[in-house]
Amino acid sequence: MPAHPETRIGHVHLKVTDLDRSIAFYRDVIGLEVTQTYGAQAAFLSAGGYHHHIGLNTWHSKDGPRPNPRAPGLYHTAFVYPDRAALAQALKTALDAGIEIEGAADHGVSEAIYFSDPDGNGIEIYRDRAPEDWPRDASGTLDMVNAPLDLNALLAEVG
Repeated sequence: MPAHPETRIGHVHLKVTDLDRSIAFYRDVIGLEVTQTYGAQAAFLSAGGYHHHIGLNTWHSKDGPRPNPRAPGLYHTAFVYPDRAALAQALKTALDAGIEIEGAADHGVSEAIYFSDPDGNGIEIYRDRAPEDWPRDASGTLDMVNAPLDLNALLAEVG
């Protein structure tokens, strides 16, 4: 039986090695607000007043080793921005914080930039194009692509 059409992903909960460092990253680079902390072991952050989009905890990972990037697990957490100007500002914020960009792509349906948080968890920041602008083949089937994204042109959108 397929999922209900209004089903969505509610939040991501990540194991981190240093709670304060991770809070700083998700607050200062991604722009989320801390909504609650549980002592020195867990924190919840969100955008727009939601209870939490990201949970961070050190319950099983405090001061642990960075995982092997080839090990199974979460590939990335994606943050969608409302428009190209907001994505450009998010990219500028990341660059100003010294974040190393690991990739960028125009997928036809979206424009995306990839980097990692301090524990090596993958991060995607992106903006969707309007569905009527999504690439489709002759039969009308979605035809996503993986084309280069011009980051300098994107940054030119910052006001």
